[in-house]
Amino acid sequence: MSTVDWEAGTVKGSWRGIVLPIGALALWWFASRDAQVGHGVMVSPAQVWDTAIEQVRSGALARALSASLARELTGFAIGTSLGLALGALLGVSKLANRAIAPSFNTFKQVSLFAWIPLISVWFGLGDVAKVVFLSLAALVPVVMHTSDGIRAVPANWLDVARAYRYGRLQTLAYVVLPAALPSIFTGVYLALIYSWLATLGAEYLLVAGSGIGNTLVDGSEQFRMDLVVFGVIVVGLTGWALNAFARGVQRRWFGASRTA
Repeated sequence: MSTVDWEAGTVKGSWRGIVLPIGALALWWFASRDAQVGHGVMVSPAQVWDTAIEQVRSGALARALSASLARELTGFAIGTSLGLALGALLGVSKLANRAIAPSFNTFKQVSLFAWIPLISVWFGLGDVAKVVFLSLAALVPVVMHTSDGIRAVPANWLDVARAYRYGRLQTLAYVVLPAALPSIFTGVYLALIYSWLATLGAEYLLVAGSGIGNTLVDGSEQFRMDLVVFGVIVVGLTGWALNAFARGVQRRWFGASRTA
C-alpha cells in the first residue's frame, strides 16, 4: 500500500470513529429538548457546555484535574517501580518464583476495592490512602507482564548468549530485557490506565477532597446532573488522552528500536 493510500485510509478511519459520538450527541440533544424542563434528570448539551465554561473560568476544573492527576501519577510511579522490581525477580529467579508466585497469584485474585477497608485502617482516609490504593492498581499488571515477558524469552537466545560467554548482567541487559520489553510495556500501559480508573474509585469512596471524582460526588449530592455529566466527560477525555500518550510513546520507542 502506498503512502497516499495509507493516509487516505487513516483519514477515512478517523471519520468513521466520530460517527458514533456525533450520533450520540444528536440523540442527547433531541431527548433533552423534549424532556420536562426543570426536573433535573435530563440536562441538555447546552447546560453541560455552560457548566464547563463555568468550571474552566473559576479554576475549579484545573484544581480538580491537577489533584486527580497528581494522585494518579504518584500511585502509578510507585506501583510501577515496585512491579518492575518484583516482576523481574519472579522472572529471573526460579527460587523466588517458587517462593513468591503462589502468594502473589492469590493476592491478585482479591478485588482491588476489597482492600479499601484495610487501607483506610492502616493509612487513614486522606491522600496517603488514595496513593496506596492506586499503587496496588498499578502493581499487579506490571508484575504479571514483566515476569511473563522475561520467562518467555526463547531458550535459543539464551544459548547464543552463553556461546558468546555473556555474564548474567550482560545476558539480562542485551538479551532478556530487549526480548521482554514489549510485554513489560504492556504491563506499564495497563498500569497507567488502571491507576486512572482507580483514582475515580478512591476519590469516590474515601474522604472527599479536590479531584474529578469529588466533582462527580458534589454533582450527585446537589442533584446537578449538568455537573455530573461534565465530570463524566472530563474523565473520559482524560482517559483517552492518557491512552493516546501511552500509544504514542509505544510507537516512537519501538519504531526507534526497529530502525536502530
